[in-house]
Amino acid sequence: MIEIYTDGSSSGNPGPGGYGVILRSGQHYKELSGGFRKTTNNRMELLAVITGLEAIKAPNQQVTIYSDSKYVIDSIEKRWLQGWVAKGFAGKKNKDLWLRYLAISKMHQIKFVWVRGHNGHPENERCDVLAVAAGKQKDLLIDSVFEAEAGK
Repeated sequence: MIEIYTDGSSSGNPGPGGYGVILRSGQHYKELSGGFRKTTNNRMELLAVITGLEAIKAPNQQVTIYSDSKYVIDSIEKRWLQGWVAKGFAGKKNKDLWLRYLAISKMHQIKFVWVRGHNGHPENERCDVLAVAAGKQKDLLIDSVFEAEAGK
């Protein structure tokens, strides 16, 4: 059983942002984070989930993902994502990340748990600290897909 805790943030929407991830399984514990010069909160929330899943080495794991993002959880659990795929993501944002999520999600058995953000949940609070700090780094990455789409 692997637990993944995630959070994303952006200072401005769009603006500089980051994601934070905690992976935990038994005695194993790992933190991941990254920051981008121009992105959105929803992109960072979704990228946190993807990054956590991509960090798992062995396939077919039972994974519980804890997130405070209704956007991410509702899109998956309420099956909105399936509808977006069927319609070719017409009028929907973040197609690149959703396709990346779909590819990695097939590798594992995933369960989502929503946690209220900024409500004292220790791992969610830690992920928030990681995400905010990542978005404040000097050498931020370029979210090239987002910037290209935003420039249209």
